[in-house]
Amino acid sequence: MARLPRLTLPSYPHHIIQRGNNRQAVFSSAADHQMLLRLLDESARKFGVALHAYVLMDNHFHLLATPGTADGLPQMMQAAGRRYVRYFNDSQGRSGTL
Repeated sequence: MARLPRLTLPSYPHHIIQRGNNRQAVFSSAADHQMLLRLLDESARKFGVALHAYVLMDNHFHLLATPGTADGLPQMMQAAGRRYVRYFNDSQGRSGTL
């Protein structure tokens, strides 16, 4: 059964946590951190999300963001996540979910 969509309220700040699968590392270098931040910035601008703060840990990250629309936040996370996983897998010579 598919997971129900998360509730996203436009114009309200949201705390987002993204963890690695089985708590595995999602960053292996400073370049990985920079790539994710660049992708988040691009996606936030594209989908009208104000990104206020972030914390990047080895196996997860936290974001504080305010979407302009109900669809903005999930679209931002999906766009940035898909590109980052492809980048990380290619750079680490691996495949599969991150």
